[in-house]
Amino acid sequence: MAETRTRRGNVPAETSSLVGRRAELDEIAALIDQSPLVTLTGVAGVGKTRLAIRTADRLRDSFADGVWVIELSAEQNGDLIGHGIAAVLGLREQSVRPQAEVLADFLADKRMLLVLDTCDHLIDACAALLRRILSEAPHARVLATSRQPLGLPEERLLPIEPLAVPGPGATGSEAVRLFTERAHALVPDLTLDPAAVAQVCRLLDGIPLAIELAARRLRALSVQQIAERLDDRFALLVGGSRTPLRRHQTMRTAVGWSHELCTAEERLLWARLSVFAGWFDADDAWAVCADERLAELPLCRLVDKSILIAEGPRYRMLGTIRDYGREWLRRLGEERTFIRRHHDHYLAQARRAEAEWYGPHQLRWADWVRHALPDLKAALDHDDGFDLVTALWFAWCCLGQARQGRYYLDRVLRWHERPSPARTKALWACAWVALCAGDTDAAHRRAIEAYEAATAEDDFAAAGCARQSAAATALARGELDEAERLAIESAELLARAACAHVGLAVAEATLAMVLCVKGEFDRAVEVLMRQWARCAERGELWARSHGDHARSLAELGRGEFDAAEVYARAALEVKWRLGDAAGSAMAMDQLAAVAVARGDGRRAACLLGAAQRMWATFGLPPSGSRGFVAPRERTESEARALVGDAVYEGAFAQGMIMDPDAAVTRVRDTGFDHP
Repeated sequence: MAETRTRRGNVPAETSSLVGRRAELDEIAALIDQSPLVTLTGVAGVGKTRLAIRTADRLRDSFADGVWVIELSAEQNGDLIGHGIAAVLGLREQSVRPQAEVLADFLADKRMLLVLDTCDHLIDACAALLRRILSEAPHARVLATSRQPLGLPEERLLPIEPLAVPGPGATGSEAVRLFTERAHALVPDLTLDPAAVAQVCRLLDGIPLAIELAARRLRALSVQQIAERLDDRFALLVGGSRTPLRRHQTMRTAVGWSHELCTAEERLLWARLSVFAGWFDADDAWAVCADERLAELPLCRLVDKSILIAEGPRYRMLGTIRDYGREWLRRLGEERTFIRRHHDHYLAQARRAEAEWYGPHQLRWADWVRHALPDLKAALDHDDGFDLVTALWFAWCCLGQARQGRYYLDRVLRWHERPSPARTKALWACAWVALCAGDTDAAHRRAIEAYEAATAEDDFAAAGCARQSAAATALARGELDEAERLAIESAELLARAACAHVGLAVAEATLAMVLCVKGEFDRAVEVLMRQWARCAERGELWARSHGDHARSLAELGRGEFDAAEVYARAALEVKWRLGDAAGSAMAMDQLAAVAVARGDGRRAACLLGAAQRMWATFGLPPSGSRGFVAPRERTESEARALVGDAVYEGAFAQGMIMDPDAAVTRVRDTGFDHP
């Protein structure tokens, strides 16, 4: 064996900055210290190679015999991997002995880090070679990049996730920093629209390669134009500059590389799974994708190859991966078939959820909606009927999805004007949703239309739901006598319905709210005791949380401050778990009113600040209509009178900077006691 190496590594110079990734770099270094083999896994373009190169640069002084990078993407013959490594290390050709033996012998006493970049297509060969090397070279370390594990016992895996993208309404994140830095490197004086940059980064799922390729188009397109054209990502992201690793020229190439590594069965499943827009589980996949051509679903293999991201029992695809699969599904002539199967599956699930909503499984179905919402929207986008959108009324009205529900309900009502029971259901659901969105005029109009249609059809449940919406609208407008009359009528109609409906418990809660505003607190408590028993019997939580909020109002009116706080906290707990942001903010406002009644102006100010953060975070108008017994304005005025403006402003600011999750946790754990 002849050795001609005189350098202590071959780590390539980086030509641009690495944005973020500090935590990942630290974790990689720690893993290399602990294990002989560390593999970075992740989807194409996520930055595995870049992290490996930066790690190699950071650790070059930690290995006496150097850090060596071996690029394997161009190698198609697994038998030649050892020769490629030997060439990088500067070993002369030794053809008499097997190359694995040569390398193992050479590395036996070396303190060296080998970086094997892009092992995906040579998994078995890489694993066999490393098994031999690592068994005989106790001080050698290997850092590999691959879309799937190498499968050795000593291997430590580190999945690399995309860069963080800004949430709705936000403009700052690591993905935005990357786009901005690359844009200014290309066009130094360019002025960028932060909202458009954030949109581009969200559309590209925070994948660094996709973001960098998109930024390169700024010579020809504005950020807004890039965002508009990203519906066809792969036609847009054509690399403009030449690089040594030609597979990174375009996102199509990067994703296509993963496609080539899949078996025919895996490719077919990839294509069919592309109809899912968000998270799905194995049952969803079986219901939608399985048939005689695909009797087995290799989900785990797609996870191993970084086509799917797994989190517990659920899976999802990044948008770029999904788009590539959808293109193949279209080429296979199966797109319409599997879009229909996807729709029918979620319709069946929605019908089951609606049937079980008035019962003990609300939290489970709320969790289902949160994860399934992208797919429910995708199904609705291919639906022109009433069934799915009305089956999901509980998602729109109870789980903080009023705006989306209103869009789909208004749309289907425009499309179908002929009277029918299905249209009547859509009308009362639309009335409820409009009220949740704060549009009392639309709620009033839809409630009248729904009531007239339901009466003509002798549908007591629909008529009762329509009257409930009308009662809540009247309460919000301060029309208290009318609100009381309508709430009583709603309860009577719903009591006559053929099947038990959660609307009855909601109508009772609305009636109790009206009575509280009128100062009839004892009557309100009588109504709420019946309402609470009705909900408890069925194990129902959502309507009960409305009742708990009303009970807090009643107990506050009766001077029972401890009870008022207990019920307000109970309402907040359930509403937050269900995702009802508006209801949660109202409960927080009510807790502030209780604090004022106790004479604690500072705590009230902090709670009002936390509530304001909720209203602002979720784009909701603050409460304070004439129908509420404790509007924010009154609570604020009384809190200021208790502690003075300076203390109030400081405590309010403290609440405003608190994350809503943290605020709810603090209420639950400590009652939001201030220091």
